[in-house]
Amino acid sequence: MERVAIIGAGPAGLTAAWELTEHAWPVTLLEADPTYVGGLARTVHYKDFLIDVGGHRFFSKSREIEALWSRMLPNDLVLRPRKSRIYFAGRLVAYPLKPLDVFARLGPFEAAACTASYLRARVLPTTNANDYKAWIVDRFGERLYRHFFQTYTEKVWGMPCDELSPDWAAQRIRTFSLGKAILNVLPGAQRRGRETTLIDSFRYPRRGPGMLWEACAAALRARGVEIQMGARVERVERLRCNGYRIRHTRIDGSPSSIEASHVITSAPLADLARALVPKPSSGMLAAARGLRYRALVLVVLMARDPHTFDDTWLYVQDASIQMGRIQNYKAWSPEMVPDPDTIALGCEYFCTEGDARWNTSDRALIEQASAELDRMGLLPQKHVFDACVIRQPKAYPVYDRDYATRVERVMSSLRHDFPGLHLVGRNGMHRYNNQDHSMMTALLTARNIVAGAPRFDVLRVGQDAEYLEAR
Repeated sequence: MERVAIIGAGPAGLTAAWELTEHAWPVTLLEADPTYVGGLARTVHYKDFLIDVGGHRFFSKSREIEALWSRMLPNDLVLRPRKSRIYFAGRLVAYPLKPLDVFARLGPFEAAACTASYLRARVLPTTNANDYKAWIVDRFGERLYRHFFQTYTEKVWGMPCDELSPDWAAQRIRTFSLGKAILNVLPGAQRRGRETTLIDSFRYPRRGPGMLWEACAAALRARGVEIQMGARVERVERLRCNGYRIRHTRIDGSPSSIEASHVITSAPLADLARALVPKPSSGMLAAARGLRYRALVLVVLMARDPHTFDDTWLYVQDASIQMGRIQNYKAWSPEMVPDPDTIALGCEYFCTEGDARWNTSDRALIEQASAELDRMGLLPQKHVFDACVIRQPKAYPVYDRDYATRVERVMSSLRHDFPGLHLVGRNGMHRYNNQDHSMMTALLTARNIVAGAPRFDVLRVGQDAEYLEAR
């Protein structure tokens, strides 16, 4: 039986291993993190607190993915309510928007102005919406764009909205109409049906997403899968006799290598391209170098709970506050905190690896986050008794204007020159996938390998069987 090597033990890599072992294929899995599986969906343990680094709901339109989660963690998935709001103009606005709440927060004059702006955009649409800003304004109007899209989006991506590809908007917010919500505040307007993509509840592992992926890894080891932690891949060499040799450094620093007939990788495309042997063309390497990523600096504050809010997460749509989003881990699951009278808030700061924010000291970041929460009226600074900082490189693949051309150049080269090398997951495909989308790319890739032919078009995942949310 041929062997498959998998690079990355996140949701995609572990799902691929699960499916392959269902068909008794031998698998070796290489994970760079020395401690945790799960990638961005890992659960970090800090003293008695549990931290969900990326914020991961377990909900999918795919019944197969839902069933797979149930198999991986049959007894520890709990149903949790979804509650999220937007911090806007010093107030917390319900999200998704509720007509009476929007009317009260914006006031009748601004609500009417937003409605007029929305109607103007619908009557006179842009003929060529070739950037994120134009795409949003075309559908929701200039005022709604400024109120509810611009600030948060520019924090996440670190660039003006008119430099972003409209693909990200189409992928993430296509089916939710803020305009409908604003129109509903007008006298005599009839309440419209709730947008079906915005869920009221979701399942969640009671001790964070990593609980599921750690259970999955344990099951794979029981099936004979070797999972090498702290394995840093340095070279992916295509062999003349077909197959690949992967050279990597073990956790103890010693060199090692494995051979496999197929390689499944969720490593960032830019990193993968540099590791390939024989060396790809200069054009392919240039395209890979041009791919950009945003990093995440997560400042987690532990405090006595002032009971100021019980949202699962908040979006910060305020340019005077630098954090972009706030995760409330106790609202994800009560077991994420050791004491019901405490709270743990994950304050997300988006940056580029190596920039000033990335290199800011932990102490300064903690001071900034606690001061901002105090200023927002969410958590008095005096209540904070502990904190930690987690830095996550390459958390989000950037959708700038040229990303799609670069990705296609890289993938075309791989298809031609590196058969048997399969791309899956968010960074592996340079696609802003949800967790369930990443799993589906891996599931279908594994099935293609087992079938010995490309029966499924993995690139269509997220288009045909997609699950989209506004954010």
